[in-house]
Amino acid sequence: MEIVVGERSALPVIVAVHSTALGQAVGGCRLWRYRDWRDALDDALRLSEAMTLKCALANLALGGGKSVIALSPETELTPERRRAAMLDLGDAVDVFGGSYGVGEDVGTTAEDMLIARERTRYAYCLPESEGGAGEPSEPTAEGVRMAIGVTLASAFGTAEVSGRRIGIVGLGQVGSRVARRLAADGAELLVTDVDTTKRALAEALGASWADPETVLHADVDLLVPAALGGLFTNDSVSALKCRAIAGPANNQLADDSVAEALSHRGILWAPDFVVNAGGVIYGSAMEMDGCTREEAVARVGAITGTLEAVFSAAAEHSITPLDAARRVAYERLSAADPRRPAEA
Repeated sequence: MEIVVGERSALPVIVAVHSTALGQAVGGCRLWRYRDWRDALDDALRLSEAMTLKCALANLALGGGKSVIALSPETELTPERRRAAMLDLGDAVDVFGGSYGVGEDVGTTAEDMLIARERTRYAYCLPESEGGAGEPSEPTAEGVRMAIGVTLASAFGTAEVSGRRIGIVGLGQVGSRVARRLAADGAELLVTDVDTTKRALAEALGASWADPETVLHADVDLLVPAALGGLFTNDSVSALKCRAIAGPANNQLADDSVAEALSHRGILWAPDFVVNAGGVIYGSAMEMDGCTREEAVARVGAITGTLEAVFSAAAEHSITPLDAARRVAYERLSAADPRRPAEA
């Protein structure tokens, strides 16, 4: 763990490394506004664990970590200060000597990682023009679309999207790409985003637009959370009308007990760290394994088999998909590091 106030930007920079049992810890840098820097710390810790689980389930020789640059609600982020923050990030990452590598996440870009690279060699997801994997949203969205098919098949007996009513909460880089795929496949979409300019995309796709609370509690077949985490709480689950949930947002559950609440409601939840693994699978294939773009995209297809195995294990052992996914992940971590006990 590294927590510093950047010497150039004067912004809190947090780097959390959860596990290196399987290899170098990797995880993006989130640039976001928080009421208190300790909220940013909580975010970094939860996201770093999710990256460990994501990499383990994707059978990658990588561990999990995360970076957060915390902005206050009042912080003015000029282009100059943003650059300074990325240089500070590079310094913080370099302290780990290669045991942690950073990429982009919510609020950061491939160009930001190029700035961080000025201070550390362990900044990844660089622009394609610089030989990097570039924007990971496209392979992430491709993996999400695959996961949606698996989830629908498990919940309804068919992966067919045409005619399904699907709600999407969040039309950012990944959510918008998922929406385009689903619209092209004939889904009836109900969408929302806190940025109301995204309404133009909804109109272009023939989707209905509503406020976030309406979409969250709409009578839909499938809900796709594609914004920030903590969307599902024990209270909010009681009002859901969907049959299944599969989306790219990280840390969708406010806490682990929500997985049980969803199960009791008969709502099938696809673990987010399985659904959104396309980006890290693609990025590691491109920048660490030297794969071609086509080879890297093909590897994203492993998400289908992983999620099918998670749902199968959950049904076989009468446990939640969250417990099933964690069991598989921690068994692999325990095998790699005998000192680490496997979770039940």
